[in-house]
Amino acid sequence: MPRSRSHAGRALAVLTVALGVSMVLALGIGAVAISPGAVLAILAAQVGLDQVGTAMSWDYTGQQALVLTGIRLPRVLLGVLVGSALAVSGALMQGLFRNPLADPGLIGVSSGAALGASTMIVLGGSVLSSVAAVLGLFGVAFGAFAGGLVVTVLVYRIATRGRRTDVATMLLAGIALNALCGAGTGALVLFSDEGQLRSLTFWTLGSLGGATWPTVLAVVPFVGVLLAAAPRLARALNALLLGESEARHLGVRVDLVKRLVIGLAALAVGAVTAVSGLIGFVGLVVPHLVRLMIGPDHRTLLPASALLGATLLVAADTIARVAIEPAEVPIGILTALGGAPFFLALLLHRRRDYAL
Repeated sequence: MPRSRSHAGRALAVLTVALGVSMVLALGIGAVAISPGAVLAILAAQVGLDQVGTAMSWDYTGQQALVLTGIRLPRVLLGVLVGSALAVSGALMQGLFRNPLADPGLIGVSSGAALGASTMIVLGGSVLSSVAAVLGLFGVAFGAFAGGLVVTVLVYRIATRGRRTDVATMLLAGIALNALCGAGTGALVLFSDEGQLRSLTFWTLGSLGGATWPTVLAVVPFVGVLLAAAPRLARALNALLLGESEARHLGVRVDLVKRLVIGLAALAVGAVTAVSGLIGFVGLVVPHLVRLMIGPDHRTLLPASALLGATLLVAADTIARVAIEPAEVPIGILTALGGAPFFLALLLHRRRDYAL
C-alpha cells in the first residue's frame, strides 16, 4: 500500500540522520577511543574549519586525528559505498525481475565476481601475468567486475525467451551458476600458495579491513555511477511492477531498462566485491526493510535502500572490529547471521507467493 510522500520524506530524513550517527560512532569506537565531539572537530579541521573544535571545546590529540583520518575514515567510507551499492543493486534486481527474492548473490553476481577476483589472485602471477601487468592495481577489481558481469549475462540469457524473462528459470540458473562458480573458486584454492590462500579466504568471508584511501577512490566511480543512474530508472521500474506488456504500453523501453539494470548491478557489485569480498544478504534484506517502512515506490525505495544499506554495513563493521578485540570477526559472518533468519522468515511468511 503506497505511503504518503511526506511519510517517505520523513523516513529519508530519519535514515540520513541514522547514517550520520552511525558514521560518527564508528569513527570514534575502537582501541583508540575518540568522543563524538572530537570526531566532528577532526573532520571540521580537515576541511579548514579548525575554529569549530575550539569554539565547542572539542579537544583531541594528534594520535586521535591520525587514527581517524588514516585508518577509520577510509574504512567507514568504504562501508558506506559497499552497503549502499549492495542494497541499491538488490532493489534494482528485485524491481526488474518483479521478485522480492532476487538479489545479486542469489543469481550469481557475487560468486561470479569472487571467481573473477580469485582467478586474478591465483593466476595473475603466471598464466594471466600479461593481463595483470596491464591492469596493475586494478587487476583484481577488473577480474571481479568481469566475473560478475559474465554470470549476470548468462543468467539473463538462460532465463529469457523472446521478450520474456522467466523468474523461476532465472533463480534456478542462478543457483546452478553459483555452484559452478563456487567449484571454480574451490579449484583455484587447490593451486594457491599460502599468501594466495589468505587472500582467497578474505573473499569468502568478506571484510573491510583492507580499506585504504586508494581502495575507496577506486570504488567511488563504480558506485557513483550506480547511485546517480538508479533514480532515473525508478519510474520505469514502477511501471514494470504492472508487467512488461503494461510497461511497454506506458512507453517504457523495457529491453533498455533490463540492460541498464543488469549492467549497473554487475558494475557496482563487481567493484565492491573486489575490495570487500563476499558480503551476503545486504542486497536481499535491506530493500524489504525499506518497503515495510515506506512502500514499494522506487522513487523513494532506491535512495532509502542506499541510506539503510550504508547504515547497516557501517554498524556491522563496527561490531566486527570490537566484538573480539584485538581479533576481528569477518563481516560476512555478521551479515549472514542477521540476514539469514530474516530471509527464512520471509520465505515462511510468503511461501505461497514464491512457490515455483
